[in-house]
Amino acid sequence: MQPQPTNTQYGGESPPGRSTWRQDLLASAVIFLIAVPLSLGIALATGAPLRSGLIAAAVGGVVAGLLGGAPLQVSGAATGLVVVTAELVQRYGWRATCAITVLAGLAQLALGAARVARAALAVSPAIVHGMLAGIGASIALGQLHVVLGGSPYSSAPANLAALPSVLTDPHPSALLVGAITLAVLIAWPRLPGRAGRLVRTVPAPLAAVAVATAAATGLTLPRVSLPGSLPEWAPHALPALPSGPMLGVFAAVLTVTLVASMESLLSAVAVDRLRAEQPGAGATIDGRADSAALDRELLGQGAANVVSGMLGGLPVAGGALRGSANVRAGAATRKSTVLHGIWVLACAALLASVLELIPLAALAALVMAAGVRMVSFAHIRHVQRHREFPMYAATLASVVLFGVLQGLMVGVVVAGFLSLRRLTHTHITVKEEENSHRVVVSGQLTFLAVPRLSRALGQVPVGANVAVELSGSFMDHAAYDTLQSWSNAHRSQGGWVTLRGRDGQSIAEPSSTHHCRPWTPWRNHHCTRPTAFQGSPDTGSGHQLLGGVTAFQRHTAPLVRDELARLALEGQRPTQLFLTCADSRLVTSMITSSGPGDLFTVRNVGNLMPPPGAESSCDSVGAAVEYAVEVLKVGSITVCGHSGCGAMQALLDTADQPGDGQTSLTRWLRHGHPSLARMQRIGRLGRGEVAVADRPVADDVERLALVNVMQQLDHLMAHSCVARRVAEGSLQLQGMYFHVGEAQAYVLDQCSRTFKAVRPEVLDAV
Repeated sequence: MQPQPTNTQYGGESPPGRSTWRQDLLASAVIFLIAVPLSLGIALATGAPLRSGLIAAAVGGVVAGLLGGAPLQVSGAATGLVVVTAELVQRYGWRATCAITVLAGLAQLALGAARVARAALAVSPAIVHGMLAGIGASIALGQLHVVLGGSPYSSAPANLAALPSVLTDPHPSALLVGAITLAVLIAWPRLPGRAGRLVRTVPAPLAAVAVATAAATGLTLPRVSLPGSLPEWAPHALPALPSGPMLGVFAAVLTVTLVASMESLLSAVAVDRLRAEQPGAGATIDGRADSAALDRELLGQGAANVVSGMLGGLPVAGGALRGSANVRAGAATRKSTVLHGIWVLACAALLASVLELIPLAALAALVMAAGVRMVSFAHIRHVQRHREFPMYAATLASVVLFGVLQGLMVGVVVAGFLSLRRLTHTHITVKEEENSHRVVVSGQLTFLAVPRLSRALGQVPVGANVAVELSGSFMDHAAYDTLQSWSNAHRSQGGWVTLRGRDGQSIAEPSSTHHCRPWTPWRNHHCTRPTAFQGSPDTGSGHQLLGGVTAFQRHTAPLVRDELARLALEGQRPTQLFLTCADSRLVTSMITSSGPGDLFTVRNVGNLMPPPGAESSCDSVGAAVEYAVEVLKVGSITVCGHSGCGAMQALLDTADQPGDGQTSLTRWLRHGHPSLARMQRIGRLGRGEVAVADRPVADDVERLALVNVMQQLDHLMAHSCVARRVAEGSLQLQGMYFHVGEAQAYVLDQCSRTFKAVRPEVLDAV
């Protein structure tokens, strides 16, 4: 049987033949309603003709949508180029700015043909986010002047210097319209109740502009002005070569090319990751073999900029805001992006009179809010955790003070300086703890740090247990040789050494003993030997347990003691309830890569979830579920079955045996009869309700195990606390199946009722 095509094989789109027109049509309407006011606002912020924003949105949707490598990315007027374009318009004029856009598009085509798109992602995220934050701050400062009834200046410092005088004498009508726009933007996503969910189907930008336009009825305010016909627009749209020093023109083209390319490629990766989080989706861009998709995306963006510049449109780039809205609206293929461009074109041609009712202050407030959102506090926290805040702050400040290209150069210089500093500054400390020593190395280990490393290791007593923690990501040969030689010598004298990385995981193990991990089986391990636990004469299975506990206390407890102490103090806060079988081959922490405090686990024979009303012997399972849902407030419940399940085999063996069993096991297995009846009903009706992607179901035991997972999910929904949380949208239910022999996990796709394999090449991109 041939395997079915996956999303990855089709660049993130649904397989051919699947009807996706309805999904794409609805998604295109959503992003169209976002794109129109945003495009007009960006054009206003740059000082370009307002129609240029609509042209960029239409061209970005159709051209980049058809040719790009990120099918669900939505391109249009580039938010990240607002400051750059405004400066170009003031310096060279509008027609010359169009020519620079065309030249930048040609440069993007050359870069895409040279297959260098992946290299753009090598720039530190701290620099990129600092650049975007600086651009956002500059946008917000400039548009604040418009909201207050004034006009923006040519630079962010000038806008900041003139702000006090504008604040003392604002234009009341413009300020009112701007305040209404911002209030609706903030309040719209937070509207409560069922009515709020219904109203929120209208995008917040459209709602804000519509409400502000209605409130401005009768007020004397500057409003949108669009040329009425193509002949009226054409003379101002054709590009013309800029006049001035060629070095300045080259710098302008380079700036537009770099910023538009990085914004588009980073947005493509972000949208792709969001797409990969959707049920049944796969990553398309950030996988190991998909650099060609990024090159194609760069080619599509270049073609869109050439066409947009030729038609008198703004520079085009992909936008995470529009792309994420496209994914969340349910888009399945690139048709949604192309259709949105067609709707924008139709709107510009047929609804110009409606657009001319919009006050400019509303558009300025909309773009100002977009600029503020570009200064992301989540990104700031992220770069602080990775000790990259200096390059973020330097890039942000330089973009605001000097410009985008200069800010990027400052960020790269600061990044290089920090890298050199990290290579030469290493801090090494020795800490004595109970029954052990800890050597902590902060920074990179190079030959320059070898003398300090040797002195620190010399402080460790002979024969001591020692953990060496390496927080850096680089170690040269001289440092490695020093550390390895000392480790071998220390072990030969009866000591114990482990090397740990910044994540706490062991990166080198002692050669003289076996380092037990939580998932290591006992069979043939040192903890089962008589010398492992001298205090007990027992040589049977009880000794294995005590030997394992001894190994834990010696090797694992020192590694997890700090984390467990924190959990003991703060209490448990798991986010997942994991209901699975009691089978000893199913190690939940191993297959979920989880640790203390992550999973609230319920295990029983057959991973059964008796529905409400079952006998009191089932209260322990129901109580655990109620505690997890009502007290711990978990966000998801997973029911996990597995291959070779003895409970499923017992159900099949007793299917034709009437009468009630009297043992505890037979009484318990009665709760699996609905699963057995469901499987038999499927067989009689000839329906393939349960399937495993890419391979047939092995046998009836596996088929029953799969059906049982779905049946227990239905039983969960019969519990009122679960049903209520699911209806509120605060709890998700998911099914899982683990094939022991394959070491392969499968996740249930609720729509197709198919268990799909979890593949590392898909999840590595998320």
